[in-house]
Amino acid sequence: MAYYLAVDAGGSKTEFLLVDEGRELGRALTGTIKRVNADEETASNNLREALAELERTTGVKMNDVSRTCVGTSGNTVPLVTDWLRHSFAQHVSGPLILVGDVEIALDAAFFGGRGVLALAGTGSNVAARTAGGKIFTAGGWGPILADQGAGHWIGIEGLRRGFLARDEGRPTGLLEAARRLWNLPEVDALIEFANTQPPPRYGSQFAREVVACAEQGDTVAQEILDQGGADLAYLVGILIERMRATEGDGFQLPAVAFAGSILARVARMRASIERCLRSRYPGIDIVEEPVDPLRGALWRAVRGVEAVP
Repeated sequence: MAYYLAVDAGGSKTEFLLVDEGRELGRALTGTIKRVNADEETASNNLREALAELERTTGVKMNDVSRTCVGTSGNTVPLVTDWLRHSFAQHVSGPLILVGDVEIALDAAFFGGRGVLALAGTGSNVAARTAGGKIFTAGGWGPILADQGAGHWIGIEGLRRGFLARDEGRPTGLLEAARRLWNLPEVDALIEFANTQPPPRYGSQFAREVVACAEQGDTVAQEILDQGGADLAYLVGILIERMRATEGDGFQLPAVAFAGSILARVARMRASIERCLRSRYPGIDIVEEPVDPLRGALWRAVRGVEAVP
């Protein structure tokens, strides 16, 4: 019997899926195993606990696994890739396929075929695969340089626009929500908190509060989510036009799919990206349900498909 392990290693959580040749056997959820998001002890503990849970719930030993595919952002960063390869080699048998998180999400939507995928969770990225198998990407340069529409971006924009709204005299509950979240004595204490060096990774923590404010009718918070969707749609448009230039005559609009916790759960941002795309590309096919990247990792693990150069 062959067993395959699929892993989606995100910035705040990691999901595992174990299957045999015909059925799903079990799943596990743990904290991040990305070394840029956690120290070595934390990442190691998270990995060991998840693998142990899979063994307990499925009865399958990790040394019986035939092949593993891990999808992760930062798959070109040595600190991430070297640690993952070493750690999985210690605990799981069989070869390891290590690819980007957007690649496994692309595969979950299009199974190695043509299309565009926008992913927004803790971070964000957009990728496209042409009819010839070439992959283009846009965005995904990390929380300081990009990550439009992602959880960290939403949280940072919540604070920035909250203070801008105070300058403008516009009403918003964002700053008070932030004060309560971090149990600060007054709103002005956010200034020192947010500007601490090195800066705390507070953005994704505050994203939930921004979304909640938007759902309660806070106009400033709503504008943040609308802008995040528009920014992601712009990146999708960049890749569609690169596909057009590459494929030449006979080009047809690709389908667009979404993945990641933000685009799966934040309806307003999802509506914004769809609205912007349909305005620019009438008739574009948008996949209705957000895809599960684990299914893409599984597709690669079962078939032994390495990353496309």
